[in-house]
Amino acid sequence: MDSVAIVTGGSRGIGRATSLAAAKRGYKVVVGYASNKAAADEVVGKIEASNGKAIAVKCDVGNEADILDLFRQADAFGKLGALVNNAGVVDATARVDEMSAARLTRMMNVNVVGSILCAREAVKRMSSKHGGSGGVIVNLSSVAATLGSPAQYVDYAASKGAIDTFTVGLAREVSAEGIRVNGIRPGLIDTEIHASGGEPDRAHRLAHTIPMKRVGTADEIANAVVWLMSDEASYVTGTIVDVSGGR
Repeated sequence: MDSVAIVTGGSRGIGRATSLAAAKRGYKVVVGYASNKAAADEVVGKIEASNGKAIAVKCDVGNEADILDLFRQADAFGKLGALVNNAGVVDATARVDEMSAARLTRMMNVNVVGSILCAREAVKRMSSKHGGSGGVIVNLSSVAATLGSPAQYVDYAASKGAIDTFTVGLAREVSAEGIRVNGIRPGLIDTEIHASGGEPDRAHRLAHTIPMKRVGTADEIANAVVWLMSDEASYVTGTIVDVSGGR
């Protein structure tokens, strides 16, 4: 396969696992990262050590100019076959009546607007309407979208609810143009995102609430993502898969 896969937020957590899994499936991987160049370079090095091909590109998906540059660099790397909209942010646990406009704007800008803009650029390259030969988009949502996350981060849950709706709508819009669009709703996964919200042990603290009584791993999410990217899922579009241990 000489197809390129862009993974936003590809240097850590679920994104890192997805970058490595996509490379194993034969994709040339563009590892998007917001700030941690060392982590992104480590992922690229690991892929190249296994005879894969990868590049790291700095991209804050809250910035349209960065997104355009990400896709330009991907174009130079090869033909785009897949986009994984993985980049996202959480914030400190808070009630809605404690949230600032700045927090809400950042949350929606990165988690929703950024994902939609990345998808826009992918559709321009993949759609048969634009002369493309098809492709796959996988959006990372969260089980929070179905739970609402009261007294934790209703704003994050709302942003992921928007991603669910966007996934269904875009899938129906471009399904006849050779593009499949699906989502993954992870449950409590053992990644660094909890630390960025001020609760590094959050996943393990809540493990007892999960029917399977354990947290998930980034690899378990990545395996579902690359399945959706593969021809094994050729008749799957407009679907959101819960990978949550039953949560």
